[in-house]
Amino acid sequence: MADEPVRVMGLSGSISATSANQSLLTLALRAAEQAGAETVRWDLEENPLPLVGAAGSWEDENVKEFQEMAKSVDAFIVSSPEYHGSMSSVIKNQFDWLYFEHVEGKTFGVMSTLGGQTNSNTLNHLRLVVRWLRAWVVPTQVAVGKVKSAFNEDGELEDEELASRVEKLAQEVIDHAIRMRD
Repeated sequence: MADEPVRVMGLSGSISATSANQSLLTLALRAAEQAGAETVRWDLEENPLPLVGAAGSWEDENVKEFQEMAKSVDAFIVSSPEYHGSMSSVIKNQFDWLYFEHVEGKTFGVMSTLGGQTNSNTLNHLRLVVRWLRAWVVPTQVAVGKVKSAFNEDGELEDEELASRVEKLAQEVIDHAIRMRD
């Protein structure tokens, strides 16, 4: 198992594949792959998750597949847009479908995108939820403010320091997940 690559699951708080938040998650997962990890991503557009508690939600096949995917990975990179000072309902609903058996003791990296000035509200809320799930968040976190001008037409970050921080977060997630295996 020590020779197997770390498996990282990407979770996005946006549904649209063209959102700035999805672009940020793509960059982080690419950095994880370049650092030797295997990555998977849950696609909410193709495989929507019902709201927790909705009629029939407990038997939903997408929920079962989502939970199995989560159980099969070593670590997570999560990115959420900030809405009204907190994480999106999209990411919260994904967290609501995860239980200790899926994520306890696993490693998380957290990131956020904001329309305005950068702050840590969403990152702190993500950390709180991860802690309640008995998992670990790496120290490096990324918040990308003013998203309308933060990415170029190729989906790359304009700010090289932020891009470097995304790479550092991905590396920390992998390094910590390896330590958790031992």
